[in-house]
Amino acid sequence: MDVRNCKNCGRMFNYLGGPPICPVCKDETENKFNQVKEYIRENPSASISEISEENDVTVQQINQWVREERLEFSKDSPIAMTCEKCGESIRTGRFCEKCKSNMASEMTNAFSKPKPVMEEPKKKQHESDKMRFKR
Repeated sequence: MDVRNCKNCGRMFNYLGGPPICPVCKDETENKFNQVKEYIRENPSASISEISEENDVTVQQINQWVREERLEFSKDSPIAMTCEKCGESIRTGRFCEKCKSNMASEMTNAFSKPKPVMEEPKKKQHESDKMRFKR
């Protein structure tokens, strides 16, 4: 049994994996997420700082939810995230669709089974081609 202290409140809890926060703080974070999600739905042109202030959530937490693809901003939103690979403007996640596709195909190619090498057929040796020894 792995017992840890919650990163947010300091309570001891049985750690099962994921972020090191207790179930109570996890529930509170999930409630805040739903609140932010609803606020963005009702106010699609709000800035991150406005969203943060109105919902009592840190900008860092909002950015984390966006990078995890849990939140997505509308096309007319003033909030602009950039792809970590090419710098293109995106509305959610860490990478644009083009970079995601390229990385997926690279991973598929890296883990695909190697193609068997075709062996050249052996040539038949003629009796005259063999090496002979004199006694």
